[in-house]
Amino acid sequence: MASQFELTVVSAERKIFCGDVTSVRVSGVDGELGVYAGHTPLLTAIKPGMVKFTLADGKEEFIYVSGGFLEVQPTVVTVLADTAIRGEELDEQRILAAKRRAEETLGKTNDADLTAKLAREIAKLRVYELTKSQLSSRR
Repeated sequence: MASQFELTVVSAERKIFCGDVTSVRVSGVDGELGVYAGHTPLLTAIKPGMVKFTLADGKEEFIYVSGGFLEVQPTVVTVLADTAIRGEELDEQRILAAKRRAEETLGKTNDADLTAKLAREIAKLRVYELTKSQLSSRR
Protein backbone atom coordinates (compact mmCIF):
# COMPACT_ATOMS: atom_id res chain seq x y z
CA MET A 1 0.00 0.00 0.00
CA ALA A 2 1.28 3.46 -0.89
CA SER A 3 2.24 5.74 1.97
CA GLN A 4 1.60 8.96 0.03
CA PHE A 5 -1.43 10.51 -1.62
CA GLU A 6 -2.22 13.71 -3.50
CA LEU A 7 -3.53 16.68 -1.55
CA THR A 8 -5.18 19.65 -3.23
CA VAL A 9 -6.22 22.75 -1.27
CA VAL A 10 -8.36 25.18 -3.24
CA SER A 11 -9.92 28.50 -2.27
CA ALA A 12 -12.57 30.45 -4.15
CA GLU A 13 -9.75 32.53 -5.68
CA ARG A 14 -6.99 30.02 -6.47
CA LYS A 15 -5.29 26.69 -5.92
CA ILE A 16 -3.21 27.02 -2.75
CA PHE A 17 -1.43 23.66 -2.75
CA CYS A 18 -1.25 20.53 -4.85
CA GLY A 19 1.27 17.78 -4.15
CA ASP A 20 2.04 14.44 -2.53
CA VAL A 21 1.77 14.19 1.25
CA THR A 22 1.89 11.46 3.88
CA SER A 23 -0.80 12.89 6.19
CA VAL A 24 -3.36 15.67 6.60
CA ARG A 25 -5.06 17.04 9.72
CA VAL A 26 -8.12 19.30 9.66
CA SER A 27 -10.83 20.41 12.08
CA GLY A 28 -14.04 18.75 11.03
CA VAL A 29 -17.42 19.86 12.33
CA ASP A 30 -17.45 16.73 14.52
CA GLY A 31 -13.83 16.96 15.69
CA GLU A 32 -10.25 16.60 14.49
CA LEU A 33 -9.66 14.46 11.41
CA GLY A 34 -6.42 12.74 10.50
CA VAL A 35 -6.06 11.34 7.00
CA TYR A 36 -3.39 8.90 5.86
CA ALA A 37 -2.94 6.89 2.66
CA GLY A 38 -5.70 4.32 2.27
CA HIS A 39 -8.26 6.29 4.30
CA THR A 40 -11.90 5.38 3.77
CA PRO A 41 -13.67 7.71 1.29
CA LEU A 42 -15.32 10.60 3.10
CA LEU A 43 -17.04 13.92 2.46
CA THR A 44 -17.45 16.25 5.44
CA ALA A 45 -17.71 19.91 6.36
CA ILE A 46 -14.70 21.48 8.06
CA LYS A 47 -14.56 24.34 10.56
CA PRO A 48 -12.46 27.49 10.28
CA GLY A 49 -8.98 26.57 11.36
CA MET A 50 -5.84 24.88 10.20
CA VAL A 51 -5.00 22.34 7.54
CA LYS A 52 -1.74 20.73 8.63
CA PHE A 53 -0.02 18.36 6.24
CA THR A 54 3.24 16.44 6.14
CA LEU A 55 5.30 16.16 2.97
CA ALA A 56 7.24 13.02 2.05
CA ASP A 57 10.46 14.53 3.47
CA GLY A 58 8.78 15.00 6.88
CA LYS A 59 8.39 18.77 6.51
CA GLU A 60 5.10 20.11 7.87
CA GLU A 61 3.14 22.94 6.30
CA PHE A 62 0.13 24.88 7.54
CA ILE A 63 -2.76 26.59 5.74
CA TYR A 64 -5.55 28.61 7.35
CA VAL A 65 -9.02 27.84 5.97
CA SER A 66 -12.24 29.71 6.70
CA GLY A 67 -14.19 26.47 6.69
CA GLY A 68 -15.39 24.45 3.73
CA PHE A 69 -15.36 20.80 2.77
CA LEU A 70 -12.96 17.87 2.87
CA GLU A 71 -13.27 15.10 0.30
CA VAL A 72 -11.25 11.92 0.72
CA GLN A 73 -10.92 9.52 -2.22
CA PRO A 74 -8.61 6.48 -2.49
CA THR A 75 -5.62 8.41 -3.88
CA VAL A 76 -6.68 12.08 -3.67
CA VAL A 77 -7.74 14.35 -0.81
CA THR A 78 -9.28 17.72 -1.63
CA VAL A 79 -9.94 20.67 0.67
CA LEU A 80 -12.40 23.21 -0.74
CA ALA A 81 -12.54 26.50 1.19
CA ASP A 82 -13.97 29.96 0.63
CA THR A 83 -10.71 31.38 1.95
CA ALA A 84 -7.38 29.58 2.26
CA ILE A 85 -4.11 31.29 3.17
CA ARG A 86 -0.68 29.71 3.51
CA GLY A 87 0.87 30.27 6.91
CA GLU A 88 3.79 32.25 5.48
CA GLU A 89 1.36 34.64 3.74
CA LEU A 90 -0.40 35.62 6.97
CA ASP A 91 0.34 39.06 8.46
CA GLU A 92 0.71 38.90 12.24
CA GLN A 93 0.00 42.62 12.79
CA ARG A 94 -3.22 42.53 10.74
CA ILE A 95 -4.40 39.42 12.57
CA LEU A 96 -3.67 40.92 16.00
CA ALA A 97 -5.43 44.19 15.07
CA ALA A 98 -8.52 42.35 13.79
CA LYS A 99 -8.53 40.11 16.89
CA ARG A 100 -8.26 43.14 19.18
CA ARG A 101 -11.13 44.94 17.38
CA ALA A 102 -13.35 41.85 17.64
CA GLU A 103 -12.54 41.45 21.35
CA GLU A 104 -13.28 45.12 22.07
CA THR A 105 -16.60 45.01 20.22
CA LEU A 106 -17.56 41.73 21.90
CA GLY A 107 -16.95 43.41 25.24
CA LYS A 108 -19.78 45.82 24.40
CA THR A 109 -22.18 43.37 22.74
CA ASN A 110 -22.70 39.64 22.51
CA ASP A 111 -22.87 39.03 18.76
CA ALA A 112 -22.56 35.53 17.25
CA ASP A 113 -20.98 36.90 14.07
CA LEU A 114 -18.29 38.69 16.09
CA THR A 115 -17.68 35.55 18.11
CA ALA A 116 -17.15 33.63 14.86
CA LYS A 117 -14.84 36.37 13.56
CA LEU A 118 -12.79 36.21 16.75
CA ALA A 119 -12.51 32.41 16.39
CA ARG A 120 -11.27 32.84 12.79
CA GLU A 121 -8.64 35.39 13.84
CA ILE A 122 -7.44 33.10 16.64
CA ALA A 123 -7.17 30.24 14.12
CA LYS A 124 -5.16 32.46 11.75
CA LEU A 125 -2.87 33.47 14.59
CA ARG A 126 -2.26 29.80 15.48
CA VAL A 127 -1.38 28.97 11.85
CA TYR A 128 0.95 31.99 11.73
CA GLU A 129 2.70 30.98 14.96
CA LEU A 130 3.16 27.35 13.88
CA THR A 131 4.51 28.41 10.49
CA LYS A 132 6.90 30.91 12.10
CA SER A 133 8.10 28.24 14.54
CA GLN A 134 8.58 25.71 11.71
CA LEU A 135 10.54 28.24 9.61
CA SER A 136 12.80 29.26 12.50
CA SER A 137 13.60 25.62 13.38
CA ARG A 138 14.90 25.05 9.83
CA ARG A 139 17.53 27.75 10.18
